[in-house]
Amino acid sequence: MSARLLYNRDILRLAAMLIPDEHLAGSSASAEARSPTCGSRIAVDILLDDNDTIADLAFRAHACALGQASTAIVRAHAKGHDRASIMAMRGILSARLRGANETGQGWPQLELLTTARDFPARHAAILLPFDALLLAFEAAG
Repeated sequence: MSARLLYNRDILRLAAMLIPDEHLAGSSASAEARSPTCGSRIAVDILLDDNDTIADLAFRAHACALGQASTAIVRAHAKGHDRASIMAMRGILSARLRGANETGQGWPQLELLTTARDFPARHAAILLPFDALLLAFEAAG
């Protein structure tokens, strides 16, 4: 597969949806995840409600278009989810990237990222927004 197919119009459109240098005032916790493979960095601020679910969030992505697209998807769908469901969604996406026919209910847009199956060096960047969220949950205690 060529890089042209990997960085397709849908991926680039999602990447362009992110708000640059987005911050969340009064957040419950913040965290940053970094890919040692490519150097991509994703930072997140989260606000948790009384049930420890995400009430609001803000991302700062310094990543390739795939990492940015993944971040845009997570940003659009993560509100209302708790740590366990974010971890489950990460597992579904990770399995799909490895070529498994994961049967769990994932967010529909995540399927756009499976074009990276043949590019394992990109998988870490795609999973970064999930990793950053999980670190933020941990920081929130």
